[in-house]
Amino acid sequence: MGIKDKIMRRARGYGRGDKIFTPPDFVDFGSRAAVDQALSRLVRDGDLRRLGRGLYDWPRHSKLLGRTAPAAPDDVAAAVGRRAGAATAPDNLAAANALGLTTAVLSRPAYASTKRIGDRAAAGVKIKFRPIGAKLAPLLDTDAAVIVQALAWARDGGFDLHDAAETIARNASLKAKAALAANLRRLPVWALAPAQQILGIVR
Repeated sequence: MGIKDKIMRRARGYGRGDKIFTPPDFVDFGSRAAVDQALSRLVRDGDLRRLGRGLYDWPRHSKLLGRTAPAAPDDVAAAVGRRAGAATAPDNLAAANALGLTTAVLSRPAYASTKRIGDRAAAGVKIKFRPIGAKLAPLLDTDAAVIVQALAWARDGGFDLHDAAETIARNASLKAKAALAANLRRLPVWALAPAQQILGIVR
């Protein structure tokens, strides 16, 4: 079986539109040059779609749109992060919105990342990546991320962290709170008191 067939077999194993691939996802099939060549042929033949530099998917067809469905920005961001060796998550504002601290939303996709990636254009959309900072980076790939990101958003915006913690405590999931409890020792000093408040820990 040639590299092209192996790549398509792996893509089909995930299903249409379920994963965005990068060349390193296929290096077990051959050299990087051979993989790049096979991917180019698959795009030319219409089997795979090239979303941006080094990003490919097996697109899903949308009956509603009458054409291939656009790639989800979250999936694009995850693939970009994976290629860069970084964890990614929706921007701090998205976390604050999800936990009831604000109704504001970003006008275009933005993500926090554990490394400096820079803005990327993919699937016709410009995606922003913002490094979350060294102290919070270890938490970005945990279920506690949404809480610490929301707290970071409140702190950066000059909001009262006691009030922010009160709102987060009402809205955060039990899973996120459990992850927060498991990672208390990894929090920066400024986040410890509001985190304890969220968890109902009496100081």
